Amino acid sequence: MTNTQGEIRGNRFDFLRLIFAGFVFAYHLLVLPALASPALQGMFARLAELSIQGFFIISGLLVYGSWQRSKTLALYVAKRVRRLYPAYVAVILIPAIFALLRGGALPEIIKYVLSNLAFLNFLHPTLPGMFETNPFPVVNGALWTLKIEVMFYMALPVMGWMLAKAGPYKWALMVLIYLAAEVWRYYFSHAEFIYSAQLARQLPGQMSFFITGMALRTLHAHLRDNLQITFVIAMGLLALSYLPMFGVMRAVGLGGLIFAIAYAPGPKLNAARFGDISYGLYITHFPIINGLVAIGVFANQPLQGYVWAVVLVVIASLTLWHLIEKPFLHPSSHYRQVGRHGRHKAGRQTNQDI
Repeated sequence: MTNTQGEIRGNRFDFLRLIFAGFVFAYHLLVLPALASPALQGMFARLAELSIQGFFIISGLLVYGSWQRSKTLALYVAKRVRRLYPAYVAVILIPAIFALLRGGALPEIIKYVLSNLAFLNFLHPTLPGMFETNPFPVVNGALWTLKIEVMFYMALPVMGWMLAKAGPYKWALMVLIYLAAEVWRYYFSHAEFIYSAQLARQLPGQMSFFITGMALRTLHAHLRDNLQITFVIAMGLLALSYLPMFGVMRAVGLGGLIFAIAYAPGPKLNAARFGDISYGLYITHFPIINGLVAIGVFANQPLQGYVWAVVLVVIASLTLWHLIEKPFLHPSSHYRQVGRHGRHKAGRQTNQDI
């Protein structure tokens, strides 16, 4: 594992991840209380879907770079565990403790904890006595994407090795992986058997977004020299992807747009200056909203419900960052460096190590 040529300097990836997490939060803020119109829910559903796909693209780019910079496989694994798992464990255990204190059946709580700690949320998504009368009784419906992230982390060393061995044929291999993922998602999206819709959005079907991020990482020096062209082409491909039979262009178009925004001239909008709360926002918002629904806040005062949801999610995200996420990160982590220096410093902050 060696460094790639060209360095990734100050950018807006932290800002974009915060925006993407915000769109998913906003979507669930409309859906879980069941108060918004179907048209508004549909619009935000599309934004949330695009945001999740954007997360996968950014993960492909940054985590591929992290793997390339890792001297050993063990170091790569350690960085991934430090970044993802401590906060994840917290958001699994806290609702389970609440359920236990409320007299929930211990065997069911144990099943929930064990299934969710293994990223198998679909096996046991609910807790006894929690949110049972809510329109959506699932404890944390946002966590389904994390098992996809983890599976990508597991596949990345193999993919990286294959790309290195492919040499001049690495682009053909990337295209093959991309198209195979698109075929998977298209087939299962249009199939009519049980669980086909769920299978469509699992990792094989999402790999086109991760591989797009990896390609952006590989091409970043060239793309940064041609940002305007990248932006125009990406916008065209993204718009085209919403036409029938052109959905295969979605990952490429969205990836190019994300890259162009991340490196466009102007202020870098350091969203992680006071803590990288995008991950915390993503994994805490669902149970907080559902909790407010359960105690009747939205039914009595919908506006207060929205305000309280935003306030509590921000507080929870900051708390999670400062008490759990940050302490577990390696001192050289990008996120700790940003917090220490207060802003990205070109020339010093040369690589995002996540």
